[in-house]
Amino acid sequence: MTTNSEATAAGATPGAAPAPAGSSHVEAMPRAVSVLVFLRDRGIFVLWGLLILVFAFWCSPYFFTVDNGLLIANAGALTALFAAGVGIGIMTGVLDLSLPGTAAFASCVCGWLLTHGSPTWVGLTAGLACGVVVGIANGLIALRGFNPIIVTIGSLSVLSGLAAVIAGGYTFPGLNQLEFMGTHRYVGVPAPVYIVALVFLVGTVFLTRTRDGIRLMAVGGNAEAVRRAGISSNRYTVLGFVISGVLAAIGGLVSTAVVTEASPQASPQIIFNALTAVALAGVALTGGRGSLPRVLVGALILATISNGLTIRGIQPYWATVCTGVLLLGSLMLERLIQASVSERLMAANLSVHQKKV
Repeated sequence: MTTNSEATAAGATPGAAPAPAGSSHVEAMPRAVSVLVFLRDRGIFVLWGLLILVFAFWCSPYFFTVDNGLLIANAGALTALFAAGVGIGIMTGVLDLSLPGTAAFASCVCGWLLTHGSPTWVGLTAGLACGVVVGIANGLIALRGFNPIIVTIGSLSVLSGLAAVIAGGYTFPGLNQLEFMGTHRYVGVPAPVYIVALVFLVGTVFLTRTRDGIRLMAVGGNAEAVRRAGISSNRYTVLGFVISGVLAAIGGLVSTAVVTEASPQASPQIIFNALTAVALAGVALTGGRGSLPRVLVGALILATISNGLTIRGIQPYWATVCTGVLLLGSLMLERLIQASVSERLMAANLSVHQKKV
């Protein structure tokens, strides 16, 4: 049974303004604060809608179609999987930069097993197990007092090397056993889209509706407060690494299924795109605050921009430029909104206090 202090530590969002003693400041300016909070928490959905609207007219009649929508969803699927790993890690106080290495390692382990006659389920299970092992290793090392960023950079190097050793410096081609989760379509929808939908649904429910998920978020926001509530924060720190590792392994396996080839190359573009999607989603780097649905939309925004510019015949590197400008703009806007919300709430609290005096 959860105690009151435990529930407070596990359920409260770190950094949130305390509940007001009275409701007069809420009556004074409900609209201004609510609009700002809406823009902070739901602005990315508005941004995606505006982008769709712009490209629908600019790239008419090719952009706003069902087939093109499925192309965008499929293109954003891989980024979404890795962004989920980065996002959950950051929300729980863990920044895991070893995701490309974990993906390559899991992919090569699976590829080696499949090319040596192992059943498909054995290869996939082994690939997922790689993510678990890497997550546990990263977590236990970080608990020894080492900086998680440095730990995961070291892991990235080790895992990239191990993947190359397993593959002998080459690739494992012809992995047609994985087509069912890569190139196949079900009811017209690409298989990776179903995998992403399942991952984000389960992840969202876990983080928002389960005790362990809520505690995990609380540890990311204030591990010391969680410890004082009698909860083992170390356990949840390791769990954050494990979830991040498993999602990276899933991303690596889906990538392998799409190209039917396991490659030992750990592409840095993976972590760049994932971090960009997470930053667009407004996930606080300090941990304890964030939303998986927003992370998903962040990945879809990247795919939407790339798709729209491709339809217009614009060089792909301009998509990177546009994404960077959009990212910087969203970060500055979020900072301004957060500062404005804080100032208004402080002014309202001060006004209430003065009236009581």
